[in-house]
Amino acid sequence: MRTFVIGDIHGCYDELITLTKNINLKDEDLLISLGDLVDRGNKSKEVYEYFKNRPNSVVLMGNHERKHLNGTLSYAQEIVKIQFGGRYAEFIDWLKNLNYYYETEDAIIIHAFFEHDKKLEEQKDEVLSGTTSGDRYLEKKYPENTYWNEFYKGEKPIIYGHHVVGDYPKILNNTYGIDTGSCHGNYLTAIELPSFQIHQVKAQKNYWTEEQKKWQIPVLKNKNWNEMTFTEIDKQLAKLAYIKEEEIVGFLNGLQEWKDQLQDSLRDMKEMIDHITRSIIEKNPDTFPLEVEKYLFKGFMYKSRTNRLEVKDLEKHIDTPQKVLDMQMELKNAQ
Repeated sequence: MRTFVIGDIHGCYDELITLTKNINLKDEDLLISLGDLVDRGNKSKEVYEYFKNRPNSVVLMGNHERKHLNGTLSYAQEIVKIQFGGRYAEFIDWLKNLNYYYETEDAIIIHAFFEHDKKLEEQKDEVLSGTTSGDRYLEKKYPENTYWNEFYKGEKPIIYGHHVVGDYPKILNNTYGIDTGSCHGNYLTAIELPSFQIHQVKAQKNYWTEEQKKWQIPVLKNKNWNEMTFTEIDKQLAKLAYIKEEEIVGFLNGLQEWKDQLQDSLRDMKEMIDHITRSIIEKNPDTFPLEVEKYLFKGFMYKSRTNRLEVKDLEKHIDTPQKVLDMQMELKNAQ
């Protein structure tokens, strides 16, 4: 049985398959991914399915897997969520079983960082997987502009990824950095153990540049705008104001108009609440407390009864598109 450790794949399925064919990977061979299987490339779901279904495979937790698992989705993760569709929950469940390191007789395999003066079992998960918090933690430990592998003196080799090291693996102090930027159009790299022979394939294209442009509209449409507060929507629109592509500008302008119309409708809602309140009072002011109990917006009606209801009261509590739509339905049913 042979062992192969493969660097950050990032959804580059075609390069993965080419590499496994080049090394003549057999079912009995152990294939170890050091994390960041998904995101940025064009076929994250296919890479996931390959490792999920392949015997004798090990996948470690990378920072990109952690983002999906923790629900801290940036653009790359939002794309993958759309690509997975109804199988995204299945993917998340699978991630829960990933380990943060793997050790063979020949090497320690991790995704990102390693504290040079601590044992393997003492390493923090956020350090091994290369999260932002792990990065900040190490900034306090190591001098500025230095990296953990500059201080490593261990006898056992460490194979890691996470940071693109160039077109060829970075070998320093018995450590091997093998993220060679496949998703950016560079190389996908594997190391064969115990010989430490290096195998590489050139990526077909810069997938991440292409994917960023391709998925902008689907990602924007997939955002849960209905549940965002109007303040959050304003922040999103301001953040995206730099975009000049006609199709995206059109979508964002439509979103702005939709949001403004919903907020403007709060004035009409106030008038409707005032009208319903006056109607109840005119019929029988003594039964007002009993009459308003059936309305979900009764709090507004009590303010309206004493002429204290203002649009800003509605703005404070009805602060998402969905709440506006729900209130519109309630008022319609109350008429």
